Amino acid sequence: MPCHRYAAFRPVRLPDRTWPGKTITAAPRWLSTDLRDGNQALIDPMSPARKRTMFDLLVRLGYKEIEVGFPSASQADFDFVRGLITEDIIPGDVQISVLTQARDELIERTVQSLAGAPRATVHLYNATAPVFRRVVFGIGREECRDLASDGARSVMKYAEQYLPGCDFGFEYSPEIFMDTELDYAAEVCEAVMDVWQPGPDREIILNLPCTVERSTPNVYADQIEWMSRNLSRREHVCLSVHTHNDRGTAVADAELAVLAGADRVEGCLFGNGERTGNVCLVTLGLNLFSQGIDPMIDFSDIDEIRRTVEYCNQLPVHPRHPYAGDLVYTAFSGSHQDAIKKGFEAHAAAAAASGADVTQHPWEVPYLPIDPHDVGRTYEAVIRVNSQSGKGGVAFIMKAEHQMDLPRRLQIEFSRVVQARTDAEGGEVTPAQMWEAFSAEYLRPGRVALQAHHTSSVVAAKDALTVEVSVDGAGRQIEGAGNGPISAFCDALGSVGIEVRVLDYTEHAMSAGSDAQAAAYVECEVGGQTRWGVGVDTNTVTASLKAVLSAVNRAGASG
Repeated sequence: MPCHRYAAFRPVRLPDRTWPGKTITAAPRWLSTDLRDGNQALIDPMSPARKRTMFDLLVRLGYKEIEVGFPSASQADFDFVRGLITEDIIPGDVQISVLTQARDELIERTVQSLAGAPRATVHLYNATAPVFRRVVFGIGREECRDLASDGARSVMKYAEQYLPGCDFGFEYSPEIFMDTELDYAAEVCEAVMDVWQPGPDREIILNLPCTVERSTPNVYADQIEWMSRNLSRREHVCLSVHTHNDRGTAVADAELAVLAGADRVEGCLFGNGERTGNVCLVTLGLNLFSQGIDPMIDFSDIDEIRRTVEYCNQLPVHPRHPYAGDLVYTAFSGSHQDAIKKGFEAHAAAAAASGADVTQHPWEVPYLPIDPHDVGRTYEAVIRVNSQSGKGGVAFIMKAEHQMDLPRRLQIEFSRVVQARTDAEGGEVTPAQMWEAFSAEYLRPGRVALQAHHTSSVVAAKDALTVEVSVDGAGRQIEGAGNGPISAFCDALGSVGIEVRVLDYTEHAMSAGSDAQAAAYVECEVGGQTRWGVGVDTNTVTASLKAVLSAVNRAGASG
């Protein structure tokens, strides 16, 4: 491949950089640009109904700064902004923003769209990078700087004309910032600030976009720290970043930028946007959440958020998308499944021991960075089984979906049954299919069936058991004695030539209440074969006897 055509990105000379030793301790300010940057990148731009749905979602989630359009670019965007204002849709604590290029007639059209808004921000930009100055616009540094400062004057002029009484804000972006010489980017920003005159109660937002991601995230962080140090009037500047995902590291760009001094992050839900997209606001927010930091955004129903965004954008969210994809709280690998199962059990036990609600207890489960419950996902979807799965996944599904807490050696035995099915048929085994396989293997009628039983017990004596069974369809009454019903039943079976020795036994209730069913698991040696048997019944003795016959019948079927 012709890699010689591409030059390495120049690092920033910042030997005393401080961001590597810092930690994010609070959420930055967020700006959603779903309705502007995200919308302009769609194959099928949002209809008015879809735009309104997206706006309502963003408000409901808690975003307080929302870029709602590019009014000078299309009548549809202009009309949408007007509708938000004239229909009084914008909540009082939400600041809408609109984007404009640094051209006088476009600025006027943009500001006109905001007439009557109680609060609004105009976001002005022009491209400042050398290749854009030279190739796209054919201008020098001074002319490019003057475009920015003249644009700022036009914004102020038209705001005075069209926006009386509006709590008016101003944002400026030197587009393609990451490719712009740092001293020149600062020069242009200073020229714009000289026009705006930021001060107490007069903030300016300076947005430093990673418009086309070309450097490693640490270089972008150095650029942000350099700008944060060298801008005058820094206390009146909201330093904002707008990162794209061309190298696949937009999240890292944004997070390191916050460490380096950025106050605000612009992005889109699930990373929609030009080319590879903007930074994903969902990922950024839930990354904070996973570190114990309140993102100040409500992601508690992640599936509904995903469905709404998919409807608005007419684009699917990838099943492996962090935190929200269909498969991110699943595990197919057997070792992962086993660890998750044990983690859930340990978490529940620790919560019970501390007296805390399990949903409030500190989270520590292998392979799951957050509790799926906290984003509205269900535990039933955590583990799914296919040909790569092991006993842990099988055991989890049987317990979570079917209330069957299989003993460890039975887990191993049944996982082989499931493995044989997936090897033969391929694909995933659903919980219903797993129960079908379990029932067919352990609960189906066999050549020996239990009809009735009666136990008599005498203190200090063995239990006597009378059992009615059918053997190959013929009714038989057999009797036996032993230390408990299972022992007595094995003795009774010996009278008809069925030699059974119990190796292990366990039982549990499958639910609460007087009519709850019990599950019994018995590992038996039958005719030299070791087989597990399972019985289910509302009577624990009946369940135990059924489990013994399950093992007997399975040994007979395999023999």
